Parts: sequence; structure tokens; C-alpha cells
Amino acid sequence: MRKLIFLGLVILLAVLWWLPVEFPFDLKPGKDKSFSKTLSKKDDAFSDVLSEDDQNFARALKPRKFSFPLDHGAHNQYRTEWWYFTGNLSNAQSRRFGYELTFFRFALRPDMLASKSAWRSDQVYMAHLTLTDVENNRFYTNERFSRAGNGLAGASDKQYQVWLYDWSASARGGADFPLRLSAKSDDFAIDFELRAQKGPVFQGENGLSRKSDEPGNASYYYSYTRLATKGSVRIGGNMFPVSGYSWMDREWSTSSLSKEQAGWDWFALQLSDGSELMFYQLRRKDGRIDRNSSGSIVLADNVKVPLKAQDATIEVLATWTSPHSKASYPSSWRLSVPGQNLELDVVPLINDQELNVSVRYWEGAVSVKGTKNGRPVSGHGYVELTGY
Repeated sequence: MRKLIFLGLVILLAVLWWLPVEFPFDLKPGKDKSFSKTLSKKDDAFSDVLSEDDQNFARALKPRKFSFPLDHGAHNQYRTEWWYFTGNLSNAQSRRFGYELTFFRFALRPDMLASKSAWRSDQVYMAHLTLTDVENNRFYTNERFSRAGNGLAGASDKQYQVWLYDWSASARGGADFPLRLSAKSDDFAIDFELRAQKGPVFQGENGLSRKSDEPGNASYYYSYTRLATKGSVRIGGNMFPVSGYSWMDREWSTSSLSKEQAGWDWFALQLSDGSELMFYQLRRKDGRIDRNSSGSIVLADNVKVPLKAQDATIEVLATWTSPHSKASYPSSWRLSVPGQNLELDVVPLINDQELNVSVRYWEGAVSVKGTKNGRPVSGHGYVELTGY
């Protein structure tokens, strides 16, 4: 399911309006009442923006056949999509780090106006970069925006390649893997090589991930759930060689959440027995868990075991209140999958992994301990929390 952050679009539009280059639409907030309203209600309008619909964009209505490397590229006829990477890494002295690098594409309209200008584009990109330094209890964030015009940002359908300025995820020597991730800010940077240990996992119904009962409230969604990762992390002037595992999600859609849904808790966990678990719990505004919550377990041999809402339970064991936003988030969970004899305790590596960028959400590295079939199991992963 991942990161349907349409609110980022309206903030992004405000930024782009001020850029002194040609753009095909009048983006002034005063010209669009819904734009102005959403921009002024960063958190309150979150679920409303997620559930906005536009029949002129393509919709995820039924399963489709995926084709690579074509589907690694952009799907401009859909309103939004993302290329999402997270990972848990450590150096030779067992110093632990978590990271996130996500590229978002937003379509401003379903049809492109003809123009001779290289700057004119109906596609805009946003990227988020984070680094969790566990030893120092520090969480670093950075954000970038650009239109796709003139090659400033984009995605290739010839090989895995997505970029925004000098932040990029690019295949090295082939159409898919290995991938090089490279991104930097003034305070920190990452530079990794990722190698797939398993093939792609098509989430939901052969890649169609339904988020509500309404037709088209769905996305096309595939994952690479275990990517061996090596490279370096830079914090200030200090460089740390690191290794570990990453997770990659690819998703595109036009409308996903319904107006009754408030947000989600999303888990991506890599376990010590070679299996992985992805589960997203959709929360309704009336406090109930939505029946469209779902996920999967990927066994060590890459066989997918689908999970429906009733197959997993999530118990919140503790909460944490952000000193930045005053939002209260879950900070410890017990995730149980009775049909797989699996019970996991999930704990953040540090509590403060809240992004306060164009949109606010919690996205953090976690550790996992529990039992599977009565035997101890451990692992690492990432959790995302929205709508709090």
C-alpha cells in the first residue's frame, strides 16, 4: 500500500507556482478554493485529500500483467505513484542505522498540453530522505521537489532508474538489479548497492491491492522484500561502511482511501528465518479497523501467503507523543498471525522518527522479536503511521 500522500501534491504546487519558468496551469491558491482549503489544513484535511477522486485519470480496477523493466518506470496516466526504499544496516562495530529514500510522482492533469517548451510538464516529483542514527538517538530528514521538465526529475521504462536532481535509484549494468541508491543533504548522505535475494512479490490480488469497497479505490503494488545492501552512510564529516537488508515497494493509483478511512499502520518486517511480512491496517474514522486491511507473508522460498484483515491482529502496547507536532503515535505493537503460528513484538529503534516535511507522518526503523511455530524468531523492519 504505500504512501498515498496526495497532500504533498498541494504543498508542492504552492512551491512550483513561484518558480520563474513556464508551467501549463494557473496554480495560484486563490484560483482554487479546494487547493487553498487543503493547504491551510495540513493535518485535518489529510484523509479528505487521500480520498479525492478524478474520473479522468486511469483507475486500478482489475488485475493486470506486469512487465519489466517497463513497470519500473512512470505510469503518468495515474494520479500518483512512488518508488520506496527502506533498510536496516550496521557497521563492523554493530552500530545500527535505518534509512528511507522515497520518490513520489504526482500528475497534475490526465492529459498533457502540447508545447515546444522543455520545461512544460504535467508531472511533478517529490522525494524524502531520512536516516536513523540509533547510537546517538538522532533522526535526520530532507525533502526535495521538482517538475519532470527538462530532465530535472523522472523515471525510465528502459531500466530501473528514478531520479530527482542528484538523488537517484539506478540499475547498474542491467534492467533491474543491482541498484545503486545515492542521495545526500548537507548533514547526511547515503550511497548503497542493492542486490535482490528474491523475485518480485505481487501484493493483493496478483498485484491489485484493494483499499476500500468502492471500485477503483485500489493500487497496483509489487515489492522486493529482501535486498542485500552494502555501501556507506555519512553523518557530518564521518563516513560509516555499512551492510544489511533493504525493502522496496512500487505502487501507483488514482484514488485509494474512502472518505470513511482515517489512515493506516503499515508494517514491512524481515525475519531471521528468511521470511518477510507485510501488513497494513486501515483505520476508519469511527475507530474500527477496515475490512480491506490486508498483507502477505513471503516464505523463504519466495512463496506468498496472502493475509486478509481477519488473519492478523495488531495490539498497541505503548504510545509516544511527538515533541514537535504533539501528535500521539503507537510506539510498540504485538502483531499476531494465528494461522501461521506467528506472534511478534515490534519496537522502534528510537521513538522520534516523525517526518515533519510537506506532510507529517511517522516512518521508522523497528526491531522484531517473537515466536514462529513455537520457536524464537527475530528481525528488523519499518513501520509507517499516517492519520494520527
